[in-house]
Amino acid sequence: MVHQEAWPVDARAMKIIEPSYEILQCPDGEQCLAFLERCARTCYKSEDKIDPGQVCDACEGKPAWKDEAGQWISCIACQGAGWLKEPSSHKLIRHVLERGHESVIEHMSITVKFIIDRGVSHELVRHRLCAFSQESTRYCNYGGDGKELTFIEPCFWPYNAPDNRLRLVWERAMAEAEGNYLELLRLGAKPEEARSVLPNSLKTEIVTTANLRQWRTMFRLRCSSRAHVQMRQVMQPLLRELRVRIPILFDDICLTDVPTNT
Repeated sequence: MVHQEAWPVDARAMKIIEPSYEILQCPDGEQCLAFLERCARTCYKSEDKIDPGQVCDACEGKPAWKDEAGQWISCIACQGAGWLKEPSSHKLIRHVLERGHESVIEHMSITVKFIIDRGVSHELVRHRLCAFSQESTRYCNYGGDGKELTFIEPCFWPYNAPDNRLRLVWERAMAEAEGNYLELLRLGAKPEEARSVLPNSLKTEIVTTANLRQWRTMFRLRCSSRAHVQMRQVMQPLLRELRVRIPILFDDICLTDVPTNT
């Protein structure tokens, strides 16, 4: 049994980072909707109704139109210029989503790289209609040669909280896990053996690819107020960014607030 005093706690010696995400592959918003429209209209042989809407030269060929509230979606040069015709792709995809015919949007996908703790990654991989490539604690050796263990900041136990006793317990647990792991390696254990002492707070990197329908399902579940706060911490800003990148597709999914460390 390892005694608590074997490795004194020094949180400054540990590498602790915020969770994050990076969009690795995402289709252009207008091209995405136009492609999905083409797929959808195949069902009804209504390709003749495809209409790109009014095109603004200042927008480099992108459609310029007003939303339902009358706000301009395109560039300032379009304002007052009379570009009022919305592309048919917007209307059709909006109608498809309202009717629940989401199989059409499975024809496009998005790839995102998450940097999260392993506990959150265990929830993420429950979504089976995805492709995952995850950092392996079996093959990665975090001892020596410039490598080190990294832990994800717990947003529910911020370091600057008025009462930080919970945070101090967490820091001690991470320091002890790090010490135990490095000691096991020093004694000759393989990385796949030493990893047995690593905690859920360990940083992991995981690349996730899913079609648009599956991303909608993931956002509905993982942005909910009932979802784990650390999952919401990365999924909600991702949803906000995708709303900007691709019109229509994610506008109907609700967001909730999450705690921050600031």
